[in-house]
Amino acid sequence: MFKKQPKGLIPAALANMGERFGFYTMMAILTLFLMSKFGLSGQEAGVLYSIFYGAIYILALAGGLIADGTKNYKGTIIAGLIVMCLGYAFLAMPSLIVSKWIALSALLVIAFGNGLFKGNLQAIVGQLYDNEKYSKMRDSGFQIFYMFINIGGMFAPFMAVWVRNWFVKSQGYMYNSDLPGLCWQFKNGTMSTEILEGRYTELATQVSGGVTPDMATFADNYLLAFNTGFHYAFSVAILAMLISMVIFFIYKRVLPDKNKTVKNNTEISKEEIKQDAKEIKQRLFALLAVFAVVIFFWFSFHQNGLTLTMFAKDYTQLNVFGLDISAEIFQSTNPFIVVFLTPIIMAFFAFLARRGKEPSTPKKIAIGMGISAFAFVIMAIGSIGLPNFSEVEAMGGLAFAQRVTPWLLFATYFILTVAELFISPLGLSFVSKVAPAHLQGLMQGCWLGATAIGNFSLVLGAMMYESISIATTWWVFVIVCAISMIAMFTMVKWLERVAK
Repeated sequence: MFKKQPKGLIPAALANMGERFGFYTMMAILTLFLMSKFGLSGQEAGVLYSIFYGAIYILALAGGLIADGTKNYKGTIIAGLIVMCLGYAFLAMPSLIVSKWIALSALLVIAFGNGLFKGNLQAIVGQLYDNEKYSKMRDSGFQIFYMFINIGGMFAPFMAVWVRNWFVKSQGYMYNSDLPGLCWQFKNGTMSTEILEGRYTELATQVSGGVTPDMATFADNYLLAFNTGFHYAFSVAILAMLISMVIFFIYKRVLPDKNKTVKNNTEISKEEIKQDAKEIKQRLFALLAVFAVVIFFWFSFHQNGLTLTMFAKDYTQLNVFGLDISAEIFQSTNPFIVVFLTPIIMAFFAFLARRGKEPSTPKKIAIGMGISAFAFVIMAIGSIGLPNFSEVEAMGGLAFAQRVTPWLLFATYFILTVAELFISPLGLSFVSKVAPAHLQGLMQGCWLGATAIGNFSLVLGAMMYESISIATTWWVFVIVCAISMIAMFTMVKWLERVAK
């Protein structure tokens, strides 16, 4: 798998793996943290989640412009890691995050650091394959790079949950995902007498070791323990950033230096100058077309940290093989499957390539959109007959027997991950191949900018989740992905010509 790859690929992938470990530590718990910390509804948390997740990718445009303008990709990447460390440090301090707007400010600091880091590291990986010796390995190289990203993401939710639950236990309580919402209902005076004397008292007694506490005191103390545990979980991301920074510093000399290339290699600079204006225009149009399509994939796929996590908390039996699990753990399914499936999919594509039947990169992206539509078909069918969220909220949560099997979410994550492997790493490869030589950082930023538009729209998922039937919510995503697949297939032949 690593044969014939440039030697800078693995160090770049390892640096990104550390950063992604920190990032996914945060993303695993972010929605539930916002709801628990500030008593927000899913829709209100979804607004903040969408702003943050969109800002991460839209600010990659700024990062790309800075790196392209200075030709200092490595310096920009290091600056990004430092800025992200600062943002995570703010989130890890309970005394500082006293309002949702301060929390959002800390998140936007992280988003800016991520914008400096993410697209520019991807641009450097693309530059490794500008060497003719490695050009044929571009797709497989980005698949390997993407696999390492997900090794970091695979373990992050477990670490975040362990730190949170450890602190809750240290305060004399047990973890229960329904209690933060119930505590806020009690504090806000919106809890019915039936729930107060029934489910709320029952759960409070369970997590307090069988002793029925004073309900008002319990609400304050449990929320304090739960939320402080979340804050400490964010500190794991700081350590991950520092590890990523050390790896990058040690190995940065083996990575391409665009600044030196421009100064010392006259052939490349002439090539950039002579590049036909019409060709550049065609390349930019092709990239914009692909960006437009993938907006809808990310709008659907990144529901994993929002509506799919909410579904895990509200509708899913949080027990696997007799073991209790947390709603956040489902997010480990995606990176685990990426790591497991990447070598298999690479081998499958290599098998097709040897027989001259490998689909082009644009065709793979179109197939991926179809696969993602199928994933939400599974969710829609599995959600038939479930009560609306408003009914669940009025009941104080569903009983275990009324919830769906966790294998529904595992199956959905599996299929969505297959779709992701057809779209995300190959999209990065397509951008690095088609982008004009002097706009590598900016075009990688635009790819992330397309992701940003999808992410800014994530809140629509939360709005549907809380206002229409659950099954109908998933059917909306089926339609969005199916339309995007059709649009991509209609452009395949044109995109293939441009990419040659």
